[in-house]
Amino acid sequence: MNLLSKLVVALTLAICILFLPGCKKDITETIDPLDIELEDALVAAGGSLSNFILPESDDFGSIPQDPLNPLTPEKVELGKFLFHEPGLASNPRLPMGKNVYSCASCHHAGAGFQAGRRQGLAEGGLGFGINGEGRDLDPAYPTAFIDVQPIRTPSAMHAAYQINQLWNGQFGATGVNIGTESFWTVETPKETNHLGYQGTEIQAIAGLGVHELEMDSAFCVNTSYETLFNNAYPGLPVSEQITAENAGLAIAAYERTLLANKAPFQKWLRGDQAAMTESQKKGAVLFFSTANCVSCHNGPALNDMNFYALGMEDLNGSGVYGSEPATGATNRGRGGFTNDPADDYKFKTPQLYNLKDSPFYGHGGTFTSVKDVIEYKNAALPDNTNVPPENLAVDFIPLNLSVSEIQQITDFIENGLHDPDLMRYVPESLPSGFCFPNNDEASKADLGCN
Repeated sequence: MNLLSKLVVALTLAICILFLPGCKKDITETIDPLDIELEDALVAAGGSLSNFILPESDDFGSIPQDPLNPLTPEKVELGKFLFHEPGLASNPRLPMGKNVYSCASCHHAGAGFQAGRRQGLAEGGLGFGINGEGRDLDPAYPTAFIDVQPIRTPSAMHAAYQINQLWNGQFGATGVNIGTESFWTVETPKETNHLGYQGTEIQAIAGLGVHELEMDSAFCVNTSYETLFNNAYPGLPVSEQITAENAGLAIAAYERTLLANKAPFQKWLRGDQAAMTESQKKGAVLFFSTANCVSCHNGPALNDMNFYALGMEDLNGSGVYGSEPATGATNRGRGGFTNDPADDYKFKTPQLYNLKDSPFYGHGGTFTSVKDVIEYKNAALPDNTNVPPENLAVDFIPLNLSVSEIQQITDFIENGLHDPDLMRYVPESLPSGFCFPNNDEASKADLGCN
């Protein structure tokens, strides 16, 4: 509680005691010391409560954005459709993959805009399940042609608070990538950085090419997409509206609006002190003070733009396709991009909202509960023997948390940071009429599509 609030409470209480003795009990009962303790911890960690508040999704003036890609309602609407549109899969690696997957195959709302399984699987996948956990390799697909993520799929949420994208931060011409131009290799997705956009825009544009997604002009003309592009990019000649770059910019605009602003913690920050339970509040106090989680997880999305080595294992083992060697570029994190040994095995701090929607954690998805991760960080014993001790984060030290404290932090992250209504970001239907996020026959059955 800030100083002004404390003075107001004190003055109110004093007046009550002096003139209305009967109200003393009512006033004091409404002031929960735990709320005061949490507010003090937040102010000490971030300067003010506002440092942690997520804006409304249509408050474009408050959402961080790329000045080269200003947010507009029309652009966000177009991006919302394109993000979920299997019709973009018009140039798959094999003909049987045409129009059966989308961006949302690996980043869908039911899984907190993650994949819902340990490894994201787009082309070559079959089925969906309930929250993406039932998507498996199509046995008719040769392994060499499947499109899988070589690292655990990060959430697409809160992209607005990440200047650079991917676990190694390689996408984005600004932020931490200023000065890395020599690593923007020609004829690789990293070359897209030369367009000059921030990471969210670069990832969306580059991702269309990586995943064989493209804008087919005939498809646009035969659906309402032609009108949607015209609305999103007025003033441009028609020939310049429907392009991969503009499609990526629209998808990025939509991703910037994916904000978990209905989570209990967000409601608490806005003044609803009953939004979180006592256990969640205690976990939050620990998170922002004693446990020092806030040293890396700060700001509205509870992430920073730094890279840390925590010694977690890589994406490999049973049920994983196309995994790289332990010393490969993907598994070396930031070092795999910069080629600086000091950056090896350091990965970008992830955002923390709606984590329990997809039960895989760490860049390799080797943890299956939030509690497992907290216990791992509490013990501070690295699993990955390839990580040089000198590269481990300075804050990767034993926290000496008790069993109950671990449970309270777990409760705060799992439930206090959980927005229950992410489906508000999902379209009711697509201009193409396709089933989404996947359009293969098994997914249609799982999703109840006609």
